[in-house]
Amino acid sequence: MRNDHLHTVVKLLAAFLTISLSTVVAAVVMGHDPALVTSAVWIRTPLVAASAAVLLFLARRAAAGDRGSFRRLRIISIVVLAAIVGVVAWPNAFPAWLRVEQAVCGVFMLSVAVRTNLRTVRSSMEPGSAASAPTAVAARKPGA
Repeated sequence: MRNDHLHTVVKLLAAFLTISLSTVVAAVVMGHDPALVTSAVWIRTPLVAASAAVLLFLARRAAAGDRGSFRRLRIISIVVLAAIVGVVAWPNAFPAWLRVEQAVCGVFMLSVAVRTNLRTVRSSMEPGSAASAPTAVAARKPGA
């Protein structure tokens, strides 16, 4: 990984995925209490875990120099951040424990959104930059 910011983004998203999967497990464990695990929790938690997995996949590809994955990562991270802000800000829509968990995840996603939109990171992913070189090298066949 050539870009330190993208390396950090991969770590942040790995933590986000870990927290999201732990939240799904917590929902299963507390599932007997409908006050703690509402239908909204059953819907939201697997979706968040799935989005975290997709974001981590994109971040790893972006860190390897894939510009398309980097573009998708930038867009999806902002959308996920906006959804998290909505969950945290919407009173009584979700139990307090999930809103706290989402606030923690929001800090991770804010950092991802900021880092992926830094000018230095964006410019490192432009065609011809050093960060995009591994993709071009990998595309060549050996002995050609």
